[in-house]
Amino acid sequence: MLRATSEDMRVNLKDRLRDMRHVVRQYRHDSPAAAAPAAAPQARPPFPFREIEDLFGHAVSTFDDAMAMAQTLVRRTPAGGARTAKGFIAYFPPGARDGLAAERAFRRDMYALVCTVVARRGIGAVLVHEAAFAAVHAAMLQHRKPLLARLGRVDGAEKISLAAQLGAALLVELLARRPFRLAPARPFAPAPGGIARSDAIACLAPVALACALATVDGDGGDGSDLLDIAVLVTDARLERVLHACNGANPHAELTALFAVLLAHLP
Repeated sequence: MLRATSEDMRVNLKDRLRDMRHVVRQYRHDSPAAAAPAAAPQARPPFPFREIEDLFGHAVSTFDDAMAMAQTLVRRTPAGGARTAKGFIAYFPPGARDGLAAERAFRRDMYALVCTVVARRGIGAVLVHEAAFAAVHAAMLQHRKPLLARLGRVDGAEKISLAAQLGAALLVELLARRPFRLAPARPFAPAPGGIARSDAIACLAPVALACALATVDGDGGDGSDLLDIAVLVTDARLERVLHACNGANPHAELTALFAVLLAHLP
């Protein structure tokens, strides 16, 4: 119990530090806010003396550069490659073995994958919260036990069907928790809230589909291009994905759609 509590605290602390870093970046000496004309007082809260502001800006820039270097190192796997989508059996192993390690791998991969898709979509300044993925993992274990229990025991058409059901379930749980919100336009301004639901679906659907693809692909092959494939497929079928997510039974409608896509994807 204490170990799980400590893990929750650590993940939430990471999210708070990421939020703080977004604010810090706006005080860099070379940030757009720093270069804004003096006639724009909303660009950044002023300091009493220009020299102090410049010194603070350079100190913040040094700190931000050090954080960027550390983040680059942390986002790499021990093998040196960037994180990729894995099959559901890697995130939800049979039995109780390696439960904490699987949960950590899930939220770290989900965080990296969602950040990648958000950056590709170019949806402004979006803050992604890793703690939401811990909640998604717990919800999958609680609500999808019958499906997860079949992992490793199916093959062929049954495997595609199971992967489609789990991919649909993952997308439903991700949308229920909405792991991101728009960052404030300027430091310490009120948060503007979350992004539009259609944008959320466009960012989260490729991640769920990539995990389903990795499940069908054997849970262990090279998944470096699975997210790219999932993004392209989602873009091509986005209208149908949106309709399924907003339907009366999102899980059933997404399962049917994902099953068709998985059956025809490499």
